[in-house]
Amino acid sequence: MTVFVLVHGAWGGAHGFRKVRGPLREAGHEVFTPSLTGIGERAHLTSPQVNLTTHVADVVNAVWYEDLSDIVLLGYSYGGAVVTGALEYIGDRVRHLVYLDAFVPGDGDSVADLGGAGGGRGAPALGRDWLVPPLPREYDDPAEGAWAGPRRTAHPAGCFTEPVRLARPLEDYPFTRTYIKATGEPRPDDGDPFWAAADRAMDSPAWRYREIGTNHMIASNRPGDLVRLLLELT
Repeated sequence: MTVFVLVHGAWGGAHGFRKVRGPLREAGHEVFTPSLTGIGERAHLTSPQVNLTTHVADVVNAVWYEDLSDIVLLGYSYGGAVVTGALEYIGDRVRHLVYLDAFVPGDGDSVADLGGAGGGRGAPALGRDWLVPPLPREYDDPAEGAWAGPRRTAHPAGCFTEPVRLARPLEDYPFTRTYIKATGEPRPDDGDPFWAAADRAMDSPAWRYREIGTNHMIASNRPGDLVRLLLELT
């Protein structure tokens, strides 16, 4: 049995993994999908004080209070920053770290620094909006888009502007590392943080690299492919 901890991305929630949880459990594994404070089902808890540290604590506490170990820890999109920040506290409990079309920050990097949302917002201040509205997303199934759209919530800007703290490079940790790239859209000409992370994985013997042929909304568009890949990697 493998213990999966799946961390969702910005503007989303644990419900984004609803098509993945069941098949993994049916295969005999445990699956935890912690919800991040202030978004998704916990949108009622949003505030200007919610930042990356808050979301790192959400994940760390889920692992500590359930006393999980030997885990497969997956970060999707913005969740890549969250799982990276969590390593300071739970790195010794991770067997396999998976980035799913995600940011892979180094020490001192923020999501905004890497080209993600939140650039130019800074700390909350008088007259400055501290919520970042959801980016538009495309779904293969219109019904899925109609279901998911209303559940995408504005995201506190501090999550994107606070830098990650990583005491040592990812490659120095003893766990296995995998990057999974969505390849259903062409590589942008002006650079892209997810493609940069994919290149890093492809060029390094310390990483595994896999692809899924859809757009960024992998868990919604290709849940079966994602489940098969996760089972293959474990």
